[in-house]
Amino acid sequence: MFGTFTEDQEQLRGVVRNFLADKSPESEVRRLMETEEGYDPAVWTQMGREAGLQGIAIPEQYGGQGAGWTELGIVLEEAGRALLCAPYFATVVLAATTLLESGDEEAKQQYLPAIADGSLIATVALTEEGGRWDAEGVTLPATPTPDGWMLTGAKHFVLDGTTAKLIIVPAVTASGISLFAVDADAAGVTRRPSITLDRTRKLAVVEFDATPARLLGTEGGGWRVLQRVLDFAAVGLAAEQAGGAQAALDQSTEYLKTRVQFGQPIGAFQALKHMAADVLVEVESARSAAYYALEAASQDNDELPAAASLAKAYCSEAFVTAAHQNIQFHGGMGFTWEVAAHLFYKRARSSEVFLGDAFAHREALAQRIGV
Repeated sequence: MFGTFTEDQEQLRGVVRNFLADKSPESEVRRLMETEEGYDPAVWTQMGREAGLQGIAIPEQYGGQGAGWTELGIVLEEAGRALLCAPYFATVVLAATTLLESGDEEAKQQYLPAIADGSLIATVALTEEGGRWDAEGVTLPATPTPDGWMLTGAKHFVLDGTTAKLIIVPAVTASGISLFAVDADAAGVTRRPSITLDRTRKLAVVEFDATPARLLGTEGGGWRVLQRVLDFAAVGLAAEQAGGAQAALDQSTEYLKTRVQFGQPIGAFQALKHMAADVLVEVESARSAAYYALEAASQDNDELPAAASLAKAYCSEAFVTAAHQNIQFHGGMGFTWEVAAHLFYKRARSSEVFLGDAFAHREALAQRIGV
């Protein structure tokens, strides 16, 4: 039954929450967001080799923990609560899932153990200048060579594109969209960090100039793989958004209880009670949508595509609502740099459009359920 967790899963949540409370407090988030790398390499290594977080959903045969999407969703939810600054989503959710779905056994054997132990950072470079998350948005060409393949073109909005050592690139061949593995240090690769609203997520423009690439899976089979990857990723992002929304609500309620006006906490005023109750309903509903989608992802059943779009659409708007109201509850000081409210609002806005906005996912949901 979705929304209920085993004792082991609750223990996992407690371990991850305690780990992130120690390694990702607000002070550390603020420090890392100002760095070019955007993460702490020592903590990243500890996450992989000691906590096993990178390999949690990677099968044991590839060096992982062999758990599933429910456990990964728990980690992502807690990461969202803590605004974790690390290439976790790019590496674990996007790249590892793409490798697993690619059907390329050699690539899985080569890359997944390194992802699981934290020694490899990876990402997927899907979007181009138009920022589209559909097949029509993929136009970068791949050219066959005597030694393999060659890529020339650019990808935009690449998550953790400046730190990843493995870049998985969808490109167009004579057979259609195909997937390619590119070593970030290969000839012709240029990476430039992008200036973004949310400094806790590092995006980049990655350019390829006659760059050698290795085909992943079958030529022309890339979009079939990416459709599944994007559904799984939408589920993972929804879980992260639900965690962020809960953190914003927690900040709001704490301030409502401690800020005194006219001799009483401002949370005692009826208008603010109503506003807080509305946010609570949104956050609880978002969590339910995320858990429902995680259940579908764990079982990999026919409900996954619709559940993924439903969860991404709802959780995107719920996170924005919770983060916006958090600023409003704090009043004038809510807009200041010193208060953490703006960090969650910026993360909410960046997550809202990442992997497609709520409107796009409602459209997808309508098509998937035949409306």
